[in-house]
Amino acid sequence: MINAVKPVGPSREEFAERLLKGSAKKSYFPVVDIDWDAPLDPDKFYLPPRTVSLYGTPIWDEMTRAQRIELSRQELVNTLSAGIWFENILSQALLRKLMHKDPTSRSSHYALTELGDETRHMVMFGKAIERVGAKPVRPRRYHRIIINTLPLFFRGSVLWMAALIGEEIFDSLQRQMMDDPELQPIIQRLMRIHVTEEARHIQFARDGLRRRAPQMRRPERWFVGNINGLGGWFFRYLFTNPISYRRAGLDARQARAAARNSAHHHQVQVAGFAPLAAFLTEVGLMGPLARRGWARTKFL
Repeated sequence: MINAVKPVGPSREEFAERLLKGSAKKSYFPVVDIDWDAPLDPDKFYLPPRTVSLYGTPIWDEMTRAQRIELSRQELVNTLSAGIWFENILSQALLRKLMHKDPTSRSSHYALTELGDETRHMVMFGKAIERVGAKPVRPRRYHRIIINTLPLFFRGSVLWMAALIGEEIFDSLQRQMMDDPELQPIIQRLMRIHVTEEARHIQFARDGLRRRAPQMRRPERWFVGNINGLGGWFFRYLFTNPISYRRAGLDARQARAAARNSAHHHQVQVAGFAPLAAFLTEVGLMGPLARRGWARTKFL
């Protein structure tokens, strides 16, 4: 067993109290905090052009601006849909965890506050998909079975690792996107709300993992430090989902191959994963198998 290191700084309860105060000062209710009736600009993108998966490829060069905007719309819808399903998984896992925790503790109260944020985010994503005039990308039946099974395994350090993988890559990319002048104003507003509230969720998950890491036994450290590499394969599929290409009127197989071989797309992925990669390295949870998985899927 690795010798436990006494955490420096606030305790878990003090940290949770700070996040609770931050939530009280700055939280949103997207149903009223976003102007859902605002008109969409037909000449603006739904994701910044440089973050669309085909940007910089020969296929992109041959597309009209209208086709590029449509692809950005479909890729946004794909991402928001995945966000809804992930928030569902995380919420289930947090609720199961709370069943075994002190309901009077500040950490339990912040977990419940996070649950409230996540349910509002799911509503926000759903309304955004509806507002841009698209259909959500629904998980297949076996995907739904997996979604409902995963919370049973998201416990302890695995829960915090899963939360960071599911939240931090999106958060990092959104921070790079939300001020782009070519982005639809309603999407900019959505991203600003999400980034503000997710910042606290990420801090909570990081703090949980940072505290647990020094106390992990060797098998747990090896498992948690390497299983996270599967995240690269998930995001590789998500960011080049053939459904988005088909809905945009493209040859899905050709488009996916072009995106996965795009040097620019790889740079976007690396930039999105960089903050999480640095954190996992810092706490000693970037194992060799994980590093290989993230590298093979072009996030490192």
